[in-house]
Amino acid sequence: MLGTMSRVYVQPHVLRWAIERSNLEANVLRRAFPKLDAWERGEAAPTLRQLQAFADRTHTPLGYLFLPDPPIEHLPIPDFRRLYGTLRQPSADLLDTVYAMQRRQNWLRDHLQDLGVDKYSFVGSATITDDPTAVAKEMRRVVGLDRGWATEARTWSDALGVLRRHIERVGILAIINGVVGNNTSRKLDVKEFRGFALVDDLAPLIFVNGADAKSAQMFTLAHELAHIWLGSVGSGLSGYDGVAVSTGHVERFCDAAAAEFLVPATEMKKYWDIHRSLEDQYDRLARAFKVSPIVVSRRCLDLGLVDRAAFLAFTNDYSQRERTAPRTSGGDFYASQHARVGESFARAVMHAALEGSISFREAYHLTDLHGGTFENYGRQLGVKLP
Repeated sequence: MLGTMSRVYVQPHVLRWAIERSNLEANVLRRAFPKLDAWERGEAAPTLRQLQAFADRTHTPLGYLFLPDPPIEHLPIPDFRRLYGTLRQPSADLLDTVYAMQRRQNWLRDHLQDLGVDKYSFVGSATITDDPTAVAKEMRRVVGLDRGWATEARTWSDALGVLRRHIERVGILAIINGVVGNNTSRKLDVKEFRGFALVDDLAPLIFVNGADAKSAQMFTLAHELAHIWLGSVGSGLSGYDGVAVSTGHVERFCDAAAAEFLVPATEMKKYWDIHRSLEDQYDRLARAFKVSPIVVSRRCLDLGLVDRAAFLAFTNDYSQRERTAPRTSGGDFYASQHARVGESFARAVMHAALEGSISFREAYHLTDLHGGTFENYGRQLGVKLP
């Protein structure tokens, strides 16, 4: 058996693969492991303890570092992305996020089966040959977005939470999170993905990358909802360049359905006739529909109300302003768990732990909450935990 002071030779290209996979800056790792460059050149070798620390820091299974070549890791779901040209191997952050959501979905499906809950008829109710406008209308009906829904939110950014809650009420687990679990040192990379859908007729799940701009998150949420309506053909990872036109027939369908879902064409044209001549027309329309001004501008382009030059000029200017705007504080930790975990899912897990059908250790693992934070969040939800 190797001692912790034993030297372990690792193939340099395996080390480089682990570094790239981690999404960490190389200089950050070099500060933590001063001899990293020498390890990569094959001039020195780490001790077993150092290698374990490197594996932990890069979120790499230790056994992978003993292989002669890096393993080829595949996403466990279809990949619809097209962002930034050729796609690299999935990062540890993305893989861990997908696996965590799959664990939640699998547990929830088994739990609901035990309760005898009926399958959801809306999952897979659409086909790629359907009219996206008709599908969007049905999505609005099922989710409960009548003409007055937006009055529940004060601003378009608040409306994101309202929409997420509406989606959860019909049985879809809707998660918005910008980090892996609750680990704020592992921020998700929007250049890698914006969201994904895990289609299931009993426990459908949507994940939105909360590291993305607020102006894009609502469109992603609606886009992934359309994936749920498409069923098994729609399950997968999405990445698109903001609200620019996507490629691929599945993504184009979901874009069209999402746009109509958020901003119905007939209402948009009516409001446009009223506000078109005003200097701040996009901001006014954003307040009316409770979506971001960028989504409004994209909808105007779709409907031929503005040309592409005007659309690009506005979106480029707005994106620049959003990037340079002062950052707000992180807010209340427990309030953020509503989006990161989901109230209904958390309550189901907590009650299962109280009843003894799962251990508290498993409940912690499913919710990414542990000990006192698990109990405190339970109190927020009105669940009395021991």
